[in-house]
Amino acid sequence: MHSDVTPQNLRELVGRFYGHAREDDLLGPVFDAAIDDWDHHLDHIAQFWAAGLLGAGRFTGRPMAAHMRHPITPPMFDRWLALWKQATDETYVPPIAQGLQARAARIAESFKLGLFYRPAEDAAAG
Repeated sequence: MHSDVTPQNLRELVGRFYGHAREDDLLGPVFDAAIDDWDHHLDHIAQFWAAGLLGAGRFTGRPMAAHMRHPITPPMFDRWLALWKQATDETYVPPIAQGLQARAARIAESFKLGLFYRPAEDAAAG
């Protein structure tokens, strides 16, 4: 268990999370279809977290656009968060794990709004 967050242990966390996700019946097929180079993807996602949490390194990418091209459904976010909780609990002491879980919940909410909220469609249906 780590008691601080570093780029190295964020990479460990990301690897642990995706290890769980790839074995998951709901998320695994989506990830396997979307990702060709796992080493690159794990490094890239670890850079995302390191940049956001530590201001370390530089993340380039458009996460929302990247996720829009995949068959993601709202229930997948609950599963993603459950697996993230598992991985963070396995990697960090409780206060850090809980902070990372809260951050992931905010990211998930943002992604759900970006991927599924369509006010114009709601207005037309009403």
